[in-house]
Amino acid sequence: MRVATFGAHVLDVLAQPVDEIPGGQGAALVQNIRMSPAGPAGGTAVTLAKLGVEVYTVGAIGRDDPGDLLTTMLERNGVNTDHLVTVDQPTSMSMLPIRSNGDRPALHLPGANLAYPLDSTPFELLTGMDHVHIGAPELLNPPELAPLLADIRATGTTISADILADGDPGLLAWIEPVLPQLDYLLPNDDQVRGFTGESDLIAACRRLIDRGVSCVAATAGADGAHVVTAEDAEHARARDVNVVDTSGCGDSFSAGFLAARGHDMGLLAAAEIGCAVAGIVATGLGSDHGDFTWASITR
Repeated sequence: MRVATFGAHVLDVLAQPVDEIPGGQGAALVQNIRMSPAGPAGGTAVTLAKLGVEVYTVGAIGRDDPGDLLTTMLERNGVNTDHLVTVDQPTSMSMLPIRSNGDRPALHLPGANLAYPLDSTPFELLTGMDHVHIGAPELLNPPELAPLLADIRATGTTISADILADGDPGLLAWIEPVLPQLDYLLPNDDQVRGFTGESDLIAACRRLIDRGVSCVAATAGADGAHVVTAEDAEHARARDVNVVDTSGCGDSFSAGFLAARGHDMGLLAAAEIGCAVAGIVATGLGSDHGDFTWASITR
């Protein structure tokens, strides 16, 4: 399977555990500080590569040391970075003080992710893929992105998307042109409810399907994931794990789900694989945590 991830790339700087920020110029000792490649394009690419997928990634980084480091980390994980472009904005970064219970408040710099030039999109690369995953379409100017995706999808390439921003009706209106071009939308439950104002998750997913999405696979933390189409709704259970850090769990779910679909698994089975991968990532620090392969996940 050949997949391109297209969109947001982030270099995460994580400290753990951080249950309270010291006041003034105080200091606190932590057990771990590390960096990881992340973002709904970059993080998803890393996990797809671990699962044996041939992965190319497309997006923007800055002309700076964080961009160089992010590129090196992606390549070290087996991701082809030839189609990352450099722009005159800083590479996107997040500072994540990870709490003892795994929660991850964030300080985020969007940076270069807001400056990807759509006229530089490698159309021939994307149409040569089995699948294209859009990481944060809200950052890629949806009114211009939608016709590009329509042209890609017309060649037979399937398309999915994940959302980086919090869900609200205004964001839904912004990304709505993209929705009819998606075979899969892979948000979290809070985003879906925020988009639609619906308290019932299945009803909220169906509201998005009414706007043109073929399938919504919504993650729900410890409740697993719900896979909803116009005809059906199924529930994949989360794995029972000791949660260290939830960074990248949504991206790893996306990677597992898409890899499983590439192996011709059904929607529910794909969501179960996604939950299994996300469960492993949650047991360590950073969105690239975990030593696993497709064979180890599926045996």
